[in-house]
Amino acid sequence: MIVWSPAMSADAAERLKAAPAVQRVPTPKLDLYRRRDFLDPDECAAIIAHIDRNRQPSTIVDDYGGENNFRTSETSHFDGDDVLIDTINRRLSDFLGIDAVFGEPMQGQRYAAGQEFKAHTDYFDPGGAAMREIRATAGQRTWTAMIYLNAPDAGGATRFKVIRKSIQPQTGTLLVWNNLKADGTVNSATLHHGMKVRAGVKYIITKWFCERPWSPA
Repeated sequence: MIVWSPAMSADAAERLKAAPAVQRVPTPKLDLYRRRDFLDPDECAAIIAHIDRNRQPSTIVDDYGGENNFRTSETSHFDGDDVLIDTINRRLSDFLGIDAVFGEPMQGQRYAAGQEFKAHTDYFDPGGAAMREIRATAGQRTWTAMIYLNAPDAGGATRFKVIRKSIQPQTGTLLVWNNLKADGTVNSATLHHGMKVRAGVKYIITKWFCERPWSPA
C-alpha cells in the first residue's frame, strides 16, 4: 500500500511553485495557491448543470459547537462514471503530483443568496468523531483543491481568517492549500469562511486528498 508522508506535501508545494501561471498567496503561515483558468467556461457550465440535477442540503462531519445554520449550501455527489468528472479528478491529481488513490470523491456545492459555510477547517478534529469513525481508514485530510465554477453577482468570497485574505470567485479558478504543517500536524491557519452570497448563486467543486488511499467509511 502507498503510504503518505510529509515529504509528499512538500513535493506538491514545490510542484505548484514551479507550475506556470500559479500564484502563491504570500504568507508564511500556510501553503495556499491560486491558478486562474484551470477549467474553461464550457467545462464549468457542464458541471453546474450536473450540480443542479443532483443536489441536497450540505452536511458537516465535525461538531462546530452545535451552531445552527453553520453550513447552508447544497451539495452534489458526482457519479464516478461521469467522463468529465473523471477527467477533472485526474487533472487535479496530476497538477498536484498526488496519486489519485489518495483522493476523496469530488463534490459540487451550490450557494444561493444568503447561504454560506461559516469559518471551519477542512482537516478533521484530531480528537473528533470523524477521525475516530468516519475517516478511520483514510486518515487525515492533506490537501484541498477547490474550483470556482462561476462568480455570483455579489459576495461569496473565501475568507482565510488567520491571514486576513479573501479570494474572490472567478470562473474556472483553482484554489489549493495544504491543511497540514511541515511536520504533518494540522494547521489551524487554514481556517476559512465561505462568505455569504449576497446576490446571485455561487457554484464550486471541492476535492480533498487524504493520508492513506481512500475507501468509503
